[in-house]
Amino acid sequence: MRIAIIPARGGSKRIPRKNIKLFHGKPMIAYSIEAAFASNCFDKVIVSTDDLEIAEVAKSFGAHVPFIRPSEIADDYATTMDVMQHAVAWCKEQSWAPEFVCCIYATAPFIKVRDLQKGWQLVKEDHVKFAFSATTFAFPIQRAIKLSEDGNVAMFSPEYEQTRSQDLVESYHDAGQFYWGEASAFLAGLSIFSEHSRCVVLPRKQVQDIDTQDDWDFAEALYLATQESL
Repeated sequence: MRIAIIPARGGSKRIPRKNIKLFHGKPMIAYSIEAAFASNCFDKVIVSTDDLEIAEVAKSFGAHVPFIRPSEIADDYATTMDVMQHAVAWCKEQSWAPEFVCCIYATAPFIKVRDLQKGWQLVKEDHVKFAFSATTFAFPIQRAIKLSEDGNVAMFSPEYEQTRSQDLVESYHDAGQFYWGEASAFLAGLSIFSEHSRCVVLPRKQVQDIDTQDDWDFAEALYLATQESL
C-alpha cells in the first residue's frame, strides 16, 4: 500500500492559519491534496493534524483525517520525522500495511503531479530509501560570506575567493515539497539527506518557502506569473 501523509498543524504563528489560508482563492492545503489524488500514486491520502478546522477543510477536499495528532508532536519542536513516524505507525496498527509513504507538505502550492510521479519512480526503480524534491542554489554556496558582530566580512570558504563561479560544483537544497520513502525507512528514522536518497530536481521558479507574510506575498505573485507562462 502507498499512502500520502500531509502534516498540517494548527499552530502557525508567523502566518496565522497558514495551512488553510486562501491562496489564490483556495485553502493552501488543497493544492497538496489535489496533487496527491491527481498523481494516482496513492491508495490513501491522509492529513495529520491537531486542528479540527484543518481536519474539516482537508475532508472537504477528499482527504482522510483518521486521527487527531497528539499534542506532544504538534508543537514548535516536533519534527517532520516525528510526525511521519507517528502516522506510519498508526497506519500499521490499522493493518493498512504501508510499504511506501510520501510526506507532502501542506504549504506547497507549486507542487506538480509529474514530480510526485517521478519521485515514486525513483523509489520504486532505483531501490533507494527516499526521493525528495530539490532545486539549485541561485548563487554558489562556496562563495558565501558571513558578518561578525562588528559587521566585519569573512568568507565561509576563503579558498574559493578567486575561483570562477563556473568552476564550482553546483549545489542543491531541499525544495520542501515532498519526501517519498519506504515506510520502514521512516519508522527507523533514517536520514533523508544521505547517499541512500535521490532527488527530483525542480526549476527554481517552482520553489518558494512560505514562512513569513513577505514569503506569502511573493509566492502569490510567483504563482500567478508561472501559471500565466504555461
